[in-house]
Amino acid sequence: MTGGAMDPLPAAAVTAAAEVEADEEADLPAAGLPTPPASARRDPDPRRMQVPPGNPLLLSHTLPELLARDSVQVELIPEKKGLFLKHVEYEVSSQRFRASVYRRYNDFVVFHALLLQKFPYRMVPALPPKRMLGGTAGPIEARRRALKRFINLVARHPPFSEDEVLRLFLCFSGPDVQSKLKESAQCVGDEFLNCKLATRAKDFLPADIQTQFAVSRELIRSIYNSFHKLRDRAERMATRAIDNAADLLIFGKELSALGSDTTPLPSWAALNSSTWGSLKQALKGLSVEFAVLADKAAQQGKQEEDAVVEKLNLFLDLLQSYKDLCERHEKGVLHKHQRALHKYSLMKRQMSAAVHSHEPESVEQLESRIVE
Repeated sequence: MTGGAMDPLPAAAVTAAAEVEADEEADLPAAGLPTPPASARRDPDPRRMQVPPGNPLLLSHTLPELLARDSVQVELIPEKKGLFLKHVEYEVSSQRFRASVYRRYNDFVVFHALLLQKFPYRMVPALPPKRMLGGTAGPIEARRRALKRFINLVARHPPFSEDEVLRLFLCFSGPDVQSKLKESAQCVGDEFLNCKLATRAKDFLPADIQTQFAVSRELIRSIYNSFHKLRDRAERMATRAIDNAADLLIFGKELSALGSDTTPLPSWAALNSSTWGSLKQALKGLSVEFAVLADKAAQQGKQEEDAVVEKLNLFLDLLQSYKDLCERHEKGVLHKHQRALHKYSLMKRQMSAAVHSHEPESVEQLESRIVE
């Protein structure tokens, strides 16, 4: 699949999702503080999810800028490697770095884990499973396409594209790329810890950020479900076109075989000896027409698979990365926030009890624990 055939959709979605993504990241400092009282919170209008103007957390990139960042090809190496346990290798070629390297699936796994480690609050695309269904293509081809979608989404993501771990993955040709990737991420910390705006992020957030987050999460979930159904139907249409092409080709071959039959015809089997010859010529002519129809049906199936199914798959991958981000946010940030609030309330009750029992030394200890 070419970059021009499928890139506009994910890049446009990345641009559209950048604002929502920035809101989620900026929510982190607020997650460590108690929830504002009800009187200080505004009732949001879900149709107007606005952010204060001049927000430095927002990313402003045009579609051509995102497309121009890189175009990565992932091609399957025909021969399997390994003496005993055979494995598949891929040739990964980056237009931006003008580099071509060989990678295994496990290399992608390590690379993906490091992205999650360094960018836990961004939309990191999910990797395809090691064993997957093939759809219209075989399972290995389906995984190759999924890996290509993954690496192109990463290579065009503004912060990811400037990170050292991506450059190593696309350029390093040494014997052990996994160790090199892990070494580059040692003692670095995640992006939020190294961000200069982290302590001020709360100042750029609307008061109803949690409600806006919940609304956008449900909206993305609904869009994902709808596009998943569209993708399934488009995949079935492509499969039918490919199956139709195979049936037409077999039909034409059988007609050609009948038209090429050289078995002599007994004189009593036909009123006119030239009748069977004329029929055979007509059958051979029809076989050519069926071959043309089969070729057109195969092209249609291929076009539906590449231009429609792959674009829908790419958009689904992007929506899935948003859903995964929401899940990380709920299981990570919000869960820790609730635990911290619970711990704080327990300490407060203990301190109040200590004050009533006139134990100033215990009060000081509790206060120091709260500060810590």
